[in-house]
Amino acid sequence: MSSRKQQLLQRHRRQKRLVLLVTLLVLAPLGIFVDWWWVPLLLALAWVAHAAWLADHLFYSPRDDYHYDFPPDTAAQNVVLANGRLQLGAPLAAGDTLILEVELRSTWLGRFLDPHVWIGDDRQDFERGVHGRRFLNLSGQALAVGMGELPIEGRFCRLSTSAMLYSFQHPDYAARRLMIIAPHADDAELAAFGLYSRAPEAVVVTLTQGEIEAEAYRRLGLDAAQAARLKGRLRSWDSLAVPLWGGVPQSRCVQLGYYCLQLPAMLGQPDLSFASRQSGEHDIRSVRRHNPLTLPADADGLPCGRNLLADLVALLEHFRPEVIVTPHPELDPHPDHFAASLAIDQAVQSASWKPEIALLYANHLHDNDRWPMGPAGDGIALPPALAPLPADSLWSPTLGHETQLDKAMALAMHHDLQGRPPLKKRLRRRIQQVLAGRRWPPTGENEFFRKAVRRHELFWVRRFDA
Repeated sequence: MSSRKQQLLQRHRRQKRLVLLVTLLVLAPLGIFVDWWWVPLLLALAWVAHAAWLADHLFYSPRDDYHYDFPPDTAAQNVVLANGRLQLGAPLAAGDTLILEVELRSTWLGRFLDPHVWIGDDRQDFERGVHGRRFLNLSGQALAVGMGELPIEGRFCRLSTSAMLYSFQHPDYAARRLMIIAPHADDAELAAFGLYSRAPEAVVVTLTQGEIEAEAYRRLGLDAAQAARLKGRLRSWDSLAVPLWGGVPQSRCVQLGYYCLQLPAMLGQPDLSFASRQSGEHDIRSVRRHNPLTLPADADGLPCGRNLLADLVALLEHFRPEVIVTPHPELDPHPDHFAASLAIDQAVQSASWKPEIALLYANHLHDNDRWPMGPAGDGIALPPALAPLPADSLWSPTLGHETQLDKAMALAMHHDLQGRPPLKKRLRRRIQQVLAGRRWPPTGENEFFRKAVRRHELFWVRRFDA
């Protein structure tokens, strides 16, 4: 987690404690004037209300506008929303990815129930109390848009009558040679299972073992270091085995075996070794024996930035990818994700083989832990961007129901996404289901089954030579 997000969470928790203290101070005198049981009852009701409507980690105002800049050659046209339809004033510009910039305003019910927009048979959700500029994803519905027959209607929110439609035209990158950079096991599936499962030439490269936060394995009678080593072995195995479900053989899956949350330090001091923070290991070769080729770091097994970059250069020159799929360095706050994209960028500069395109993904956000908002299976609207991002193009391929189910099953195979959430979280979900109308998929209880298994996958397109 980034230092910025840690600060936001700490501020959020301080505010909650302050509200709780004020509530207790207000309710305590009531015990003198009313029956004592009113105080715990009111506290319980306050907790239920908090769980239903105030528990989201939303670190900005829902009244803030989103800010996106797109490349100057992006086709943009004014459109009108009238009579429940999106109406064009000119023929639809060619494009496989369609993004609609519109003003949303929540109704009073939209402060308690999630505001959402129905776009044909797709639904895209937004923040409660939304009042500002948002970006809907119309990809996959170009035929209805072009014919002026796409229904679009707000629920618990109202849409402005005028909007701007952006069209982005791209080749099908699944037909190119792909290399997916996954900082941890499951990142490739979360971001790009639909993409790589269609690709005849895809390589999945996982940078770390994923060994930290292994407390759940201590129930097996292991100490902290043993639990971390077991988790690292399991997640390393996942990174090599699960892509086969999407058609990527083990001969095109690589596990580099570096340690969680050490990638930034490794790049900052590339000649120093950074052992695992929790497993006690300092030789990355323990999980690399199933790799399909010998890499530079196999010589000494040192977890250092010099070896990481040499490994990536060797992989680029061996597999010769045309497209790299990697975390978005400005949107995704996880330090290992940022370091992964920085490392592949440095490796491309040093390698003799130069890929053309980077497809950037965001599995985490700084400011909104629920994005993509709404139920599983629905579309992905653009995430909050409160300050302008680089002016990247967008590519958002659609996933059919069968591919979505395969993606959910791929996630279910990952050990880190298995198991039940804590009782407190399960109780909160039940309250939100009853009082706020939220629902979760039957495929798995981890939040990523809701967030990642969607009608769309979403990538920002950036050229390496730019």
